Amino acid sequence: MTGPWTEWDHVLKVDPDKDLVDGETFEDVCRTGTDAIEIGGTLDITTEKMERVVDACSRYDVPLYQEPSNPGVVIESGDLDGYLIPTVFNAESSFWVTGAHKEWVRIDGPLDWDRTYTEAYIVLNPDASVAELTEADTDQTADDVASFAAVAEKMFGQEIVYVEYSGTFGDTEKVSAARDALDDASLFYGGGIGDYDAAYEMGKHADTIVVGDLLHDEGVDAVRETVEGVKDAHAEAVVE
Repeated sequence: MTGPWTEWDHVLKVDPDKDLVDGETFEDVCRTGTDAIEIGGTLDITTEKMERVVDACSRYDVPLYQEPSNPGVVIESGDLDGYLIPTVFNAESSFWVTGAHKEWVRIDGPLDWDRTYTEAYIVLNPDASVAELTEADTDQTADDVASFAAVAEKMFGQEIVYVEYSGTFGDTEKVSAARDALDDASLFYGGGIGDYDAAYEMGKHADTIVVGDLLHDEGVDAVRETVEGVKDAHAEAVVE
């Protein structure tokens, strides 16, 4: 698989509905050392909020992607490198697997298919907004998670499998199970990455870590620590 994400250690997710820490700018955000920026959020997202962040980040040399939570907030912009579209494999409703996507194509199609990619989400924190919104069945064993990952890659051709623990640090056994089930797809992990140590620890189990709330809660210096943590973990793995 040849997507640019195969080279990413770290992704910074910017929520357009949340403010930056006082005194910080989007230039600071783009200079954290992250490999890519995803713009997206689950609640209270509008096209106006999306456009504001895209415009602010597009002035700097960092890959920029939109991760829309629903078809109504997708923006068309040449400043974006592409669209990363979630498909929630353990959602109770098929709406979050194909239904929302069908509506997007129906309303806005044909899409910019050359810049549109999907992420196979496995949502595992029952208290997360995304779990509540999609009614995800989060009661999954490590074997279940590995099976979802294999189905995503082998049956559905997904190039990104995303284990999502948004709001809490996840079970490394389950993350490792997903990694071991994959041959070529990239394993993303998101949730509870709040410092160097957490990034280093999860970096031993995932190809790419995704950091989001930390930016809005603690600021860019804290984000830089997570960049260093995951990159150190991956560098050591290569040496070994």
